[in-house]
Amino acid sequence: MTGAADSAGAGSGQGPADRHPSGRGPEEERRADLKGGPGHTVLLALALAVPVAKVAYTVGGGDAVRDVFVGMEPANWPDVLLGMVITDPPLGSALAVVASRVVFAAFAARGAVPSGRGPAAVLRRAALTLVNPLAVGVIVACLFGPWWGLATVLAAYALREGVVVEYRTGRRRPHRSHGASHDPEYRPPPWLRRAAGAEQVVALFLTAVVLPFLFFASALDGQAWTSIVECRVTDGTRTADARLIELSRKGNGVVGWNLDAEEISNGLGCRATESRYVREPWWRT
Repeated sequence: MTGAADSAGAGSGQGPADRHPSGRGPEEERRADLKGGPGHTVLLALALAVPVAKVAYTVGGGDAVRDVFVGMEPANWPDVLLGMVITDPPLGSALAVVASRVVFAAFAARGAVPSGRGPAAVLRRAALTLVNPLAVGVIVACLFGPWWGLATVLAAYALREGVVVEYRTGRRRPHRSHGASHDPEYRPPPWLRRAAGAEQVVALFLTAVVLPFLFFASALDGQAWTSIVECRVTDGTRTADARLIELSRKGNGVVGWNLDAEEISNGLGCRATESRYVREPWWRT
């Protein structure tokens, strides 16, 4: 009798061993995935708040922040966020993993995870689970090196595989489910079931704790979000060399935040500097 009960519980995905750590049922989990879960909200909030915090700490806040954003022009505002992500390996890798998981969970909730055990279904599942982690891994490897790329691929794949297991075992149900919404005969190893059960906890911690910490650490590290260049700046009748945080290119010159005069300046004959540090990191002040 015990074996029969265990078999029934495993097949339905509703046994005690399959109960989700969050305490929510398949429908609640599916709804959370369909809306993007907490990752969608956190990513949007960070995209709005962190670039302003980065500029404010780097140039000193107050009117300087307004002047910098006006000097950048609206089309260049995303450059602050992009500059942070592509120059900070931990931040860029964590963001790639979170974004990969959020997008995959949203599509899985709409029925994108193929069911069945035939070769075609296996290949489709493998492609669906692997393609995006490989893509973000290649990007991260090109920016920060092969070890960062490999770590990103493995982490993104692990979180995606957890979503696949939960939908195949019935822990989560896709939005468009008619009859059986999972693979009744699918029996993953016990360790994989436990790992899949912990997947959302790990994803939530990565999204709600690790990623915001990395974003704000990058915002307060005292480095410019883009290149610092040395240019000839003319102020009235006086011409002198000055360091500018490059905001945009105008013809053969640069529009930038003048670190010496603390104002927007036009620079000519610019050359890049090696360091992007403007001030000490917040935690050293």
